[in-house]
Amino acid sequence: MYQRILVTLDHSAADEAILAHMEQLYQHLHNELILLHVADGWAARYYNDLQLKESEEVKEDRAYLAAVEKRLQTKGIKTTSHLAMGDPADEIIRAFSRVTTVAR
Repeated sequence: MYQRILVTLDHSAADEAILAHMEQLYQHLHNELILLHVADGWAARYYNDLQLKESEEVKEDRAYLAAVEKRLQTKGIKTTSHLAMGDPADEIIRAFSRVTTVAR
């Protein structure tokens, strides 16, 4: 079945409902959870093009993602995380392509 599940997080209260479901799913499938958050503020969208420093938004998002990853790993859930910057739809598709390519 699935080896990895891409879990997109938007750094909101809705994440907790998604994560609770993923924790239950993990108990049955024992698959790796790939956590993805896409920072999409102005500085994040132009980070590479303009060689900008990390904005406060990106720093907060990175810390949030690391905290969620650590919390799940403490529960024994195999988890990795990735912070992308740019357009959420494009970055989710890009991350999905990486995950499915690795899983094949």
